[in-house]
Amino acid sequence: MKDKVIVTVVGKDKVGIIAGVTTALAQAGVNILDISQTIMQDFFTMIMICDMAEANKDLAGLKNIMEEVGNRIGVKITVQHEEVFQFMHRI
Repeated sequence: MKDKVIVTVVGKDKVGIIAGVTTALAQAGVNILDISQTIMQDFFTMIMICDMAEANKDLAGLKNIMEEVGNRIGVKITVQHEEVFQFMHRI
């Protein structure tokens, strides 16, 4: 499915990161299919597989929104097509 994207979030742990990220995705019409998050020492990390089939933004628009959210809540958020992510991370 070409509508899948990988969203990664990394930053210093604090209250509201998950809420901020998932609220922005929901407002953009993006469905979260799978999610994994952990805290390593004081750092929050999260990776999500999301479906953009019903999104009201294109990939560039979603990247802009998530960059704004990341700046506001103090984390680095990246959004990539699933195929690009797989290509970059293959062994």
